[in-house]
Amino acid sequence: MDDSQIIRTEYSEVMKKSFIDYAMSVIVARALPDVRDGLKPVQRRTLYDMHELGIKYDKPYRKCARIVGDTMGKYHPHGDSSIYEALVVMAQEFKKGMVLVDGHGNFGSIEGDGAAAMRYTEARLAKLTQEVYLSDLDKDVVDFVPNFDETEKEPEVLPVRIPNLLVNGAEGIAVGMATSIPTHNLSEVIDAVKAYMKNNDITTKQLMKYIKGPDFPTGGIVVNKDDLPDIYESGTGKIKIRGKVELEELKRGKKRLVISEIPYTMIGSGIGKFLNDVATLVETKKTNDIIDISNQSSKEGIRIVLDLRKDADVENLKNMLYKKTRLEDTFGVNMLAVANGKPETMGIKKIIEHHVDFQFDLATRKYNNLLAKEKDKKEIQEGLIKACDVIDLIIEILRGSKSIKDAKACLTEGITENIKFKSKISEKMAMLLRFTERQATAILEMRLYKLIGLEIEALQKEHEETLKNIARYEDILNNYDSMADVIIAELDSYKKAYGRKRRTVVENAEEAVFEEKKIEEQEVIVLMDRFGYTRAVDVATYERNKEAADSENKYVIRCLNTGKICIFTDTGKMHQVKVLDIPYGKFRDKGTPIDNICNYASTEENMICICEEEQFTDSKLIFATKQGMIKKVDGSEFQVSKRTIAATKLQEDDEVISVQVIHGSQNVVLQTENGYFLRFLSEEVSEKKKTAIGVRGMKLQKNDVLESVYLFEEGTEIKVPYKEKEVTLNRLKLAKRDGTGTKARG
Repeated sequence: MDDSQIIRTEYSEVMKKSFIDYAMSVIVARALPDVRDGLKPVQRRTLYDMHELGIKYDKPYRKCARIVGDTMGKYHPHGDSSIYEALVVMAQEFKKGMVLVDGHGNFGSIEGDGAAAMRYTEARLAKLTQEVYLSDLDKDVVDFVPNFDETEKEPEVLPVRIPNLLVNGAEGIAVGMATSIPTHNLSEVIDAVKAYMKNNDITTKQLMKYIKGPDFPTGGIVVNKDDLPDIYESGTGKIKIRGKVELEELKRGKKRLVISEIPYTMIGSGIGKFLNDVATLVETKKTNDIIDISNQSSKEGIRIVLDLRKDADVENLKNMLYKKTRLEDTFGVNMLAVANGKPETMGIKKIIEHHVDFQFDLATRKYNNLLAKEKDKKEIQEGLIKACDVIDLIIEILRGSKSIKDAKACLTEGITENIKFKSKISEKMAMLLRFTERQATAILEMRLYKLIGLEIEALQKEHEETLKNIARYEDILNNYDSMADVIIAELDSYKKAYGRKRRTVVENAEEAVFEEKKIEEQEVIVLMDRFGYTRAVDVATYERNKEAADSENKYVIRCLNTGKICIFTDTGKMHQVKVLDIPYGKFRDKGTPIDNICNYASTEENMICICEEEQFTDSKLIFATKQGMIKKVDGSEFQVSKRTIAATKLQEDDEVISVQVIHGSQNVVLQTENGYFLRFLSEEVSEKKKTAIGVRGMKLQKNDVLESVYLFEEGTEIKVPYKEKEVTLNRLKLAKRDGTGTKARG
């Protein structure tokens, strides 16, 4: 019989606990940086592994595949791609305020090109990382914890000496929360830390005398300076950034706009999208000022050139680019990091406070470690100096001893029983010896050349130096100001060695306002063939080619160029297209597929009706479905700004077969697939909202479905084909809605 017990528990409780455990694991151990070193676990482990492998800044590069494999095997068992991506980002100068890895090979580009495979690229630690992020790991300054399989030890946090969370920023998506911290200037952040250490009551506003704002590696211009105090106080907000645009005057009055810096958010595919957006502005005639656009960016930097017309309105064009493209963009700030094992949103003062507390912890552990080592040295030095004074006696003890044990016992406790002495005086002197265990070991291991006069002098000088160090370390450990001075001196040395000028300009700029050139309103003809290729032509062109246009196209719609075309589909959706978005040109142009211009999915939907939005004014739309449902909807319900809406509600397995605009009173004829016709007046169709299914228009026979809907004015003769005969609709008996109808003879 199995002794194991079945534990009965509530399933929801198990799910809740498991999900919370998983979420906290993702938050703390994967996605968010630690406030102390500003690194995510994957970054920390990769840098530590490179340190352990000895891939230092002054050593040869090593293959990234070796680094990734070693990191994955020892510390980070989450897949090689995540480790390599983290390594690549730490080497990209356009992503980080300060690069932490010195990459060799193709590490991607600012335009979104990916890095080469890790078997081709090489890397080593940057000098900054070696000196500021990884130094003193041998001095017991941070705790080491077991790795995932408890075969190795890894640092819980790296002893980073600068506020890396602010300098290099962070971005990461956890479960139910995300972090997004902009990069800042190293020199400014160091000045802010020093100011905080001198006055712990300093305000965020006062700290901003030093930290002017974000400093993105791509430069650019922050244009909402006045919003920064609130953002830096709360840790959340939106920073508006613009690219740097300069006007170049060329010969013969020609001009060009040159974009030399881009918003940080445009890194990667954003540049390609920007070029497409500008091209779209030109194609849709939103601007006529741009003649040509070219991307001349290189390793030297960004250079996107817009060639302009001579009479171009440059300021208006700039504002259009800010408004209509990502040349002005928003960086969402959410300064979330792990502090004391929990995720916390912090302002810059809180981040600096955590950093300074961490620096004092590091310094305390470092100088305690150094002090212990100096005290050990002092003990041994004192023992050796004392031994030099009685060296003849010690030699006598060693020569008279039968074993090291006897010699050591004499040196430490004065035990002389097993030792032969030349005289009683020597024995009495030996009995007085009281060296420590460590001193006795050092004496026994001492080499004879240490008895040379100069060597003894050097030992005494070394002892004096040790005493000075002990006094200095004790002063640092016992006095806040002394420790603060040491930390500040280190920060000053990092600022001098690695500081650089600010790249991002921070200012208050006026809201970008531009005047759109008013489009001259005119009537156009929209043509769409049976394959959905759509184009617009002017009325005169259509009239000249009327016969060909009508025969070659499925839809021919007369409308205003400022209006919209509405497409109703069998799935009950309505898609809107601005006529201005439809390519305008010559009659024989091929046009553009309609599903490239709007959300219409030609693979999933069939067009039922296309009409101009203007037709909805003071009119109703009549909907009919395959299962015989029918309704009227007021046209105003379809005059909306959304590109796609649900135009009607459908029953299961039903689809729309007809949508028609109806004015006033008309005759309605419903025709089924099996040839049943029902005629009634449009007043009998109930008016419903677009969200309603409608009412039954006709009782259908078994396996029959509604096929067509006809509208006509009273007294109008309408003939429609059915099989090989014609049915005259106005001669059908006028009945009521929801009848079975009359069977036509085929």
